[in-house]
Amino acid sequence: MKRNIRNYDLNDLKQEMIRIEEKPFRAEQIFKWLNQEKVMDFSEMTNLSLDLRKKLEDNYRIGTFQMEHKLVSKDGTKKYLFNLCDVENNLIETVLMKYHHGYTICISSQVGCKMGCKFCASTGIPFVRNLEAGEIVEQIIAVEREEKIRISNIVFMGIGEPLDNFENVMKAIEIINHPKGLNIGARHISISTSGLVPKIYELANRQMQCTLSISLHSSNNKTRSAMMPINQTYPIEELIKACQYYIQKTNKRISFEYALAKDNNDHEEDAKALVKLLKGMLAHVNLIPINPIEEGKYHKSTNENILNFRDYLNAHGIVATIRRELGSDIEAACGQLRRQNLSKNKR
Repeated sequence: MKRNIRNYDLNDLKQEMIRIEEKPFRAEQIFKWLNQEKVMDFSEMTNLSLDLRKKLEDNYRIGTFQMEHKLVSKDGTKKYLFNLCDVENNLIETVLMKYHHGYTICISSQVGCKMGCKFCASTGIPFVRNLEAGEIVEQIIAVEREEKIRISNIVFMGIGEPLDNFENVMKAIEIINHPKGLNIGARHISISTSGLVPKIYELANRQMQCTLSISLHSSNNKTRSAMMPINQTYPIEELIKACQYYIQKTNKRISFEYALAKDNNDHEEDAKALVKLLKGMLAHVNLIPINPIEEGKYHKSTNENILNFRDYLNAHGIVATIRRELGSDIEAACGQLRRQNLSKNKR
């Protein structure tokens, strides 16, 4: 099978040009065509010679995504189910959200997920494989082409654990961030992790300017381990130590995600414990009204408890906000649409 040319960052592409006996400067032209002009065929690269275009056609392909399904919410949120058109016709999800400051896209990093978080719609769907860098980037390009828009913010919060696919995610960010690529600033890119401690250290040492989001959801190991099996490998004490190292190395604030589940982690004593855990850290808490999933054990907290929890944190020096609920009528939480599609195909 031909190699996906979207997998190459600019430096890789220069090496590819040398390998096929072309001038390295051609890489910049191709890179711009792929990521700024968003062409889907080598014949559209009109400032390249016919011979080079033929050589590219013989050796490479430009992605293969097909849109399997698209849902549009009454609030403007759009959800896409993409077929990767690989041997197994694997499916991934991407969500587009519109805010006053522009468009934000939530992208997937894996086909399935190994983490097994009990409140996530991806749980129970087997992990298949990592997404390649080009497949990560193509989600953005496919949505921009479909909607004829410019996306300004990227969040790695779709299907998969981004830090479990570390090298491909880093390569994708290089392409997204590059001035001759998608040219989206690192400060507009957010990486969410369930808490892979060694990779948090590795990310810190790269000193990237992306925002790091930690799926925390509880400040005690018993509750967090019940919600997130990863906590049994990397308990809260180790996770917080890694977060402190990250802040020290990057001088960047961490966003802690906290999904409020009724009678599980949403009472005042939970808020008190969270204040104690995060006190003194450069941190922000993003409170998430939990999305119930089929056969799930967790349910959305009451509005009163959500507001009280936020107010308690703010009153005790921890900046906390409540995530705006978008796309609830189209089941925009990661994994829900793919889960439904797989279930339907098994009948």
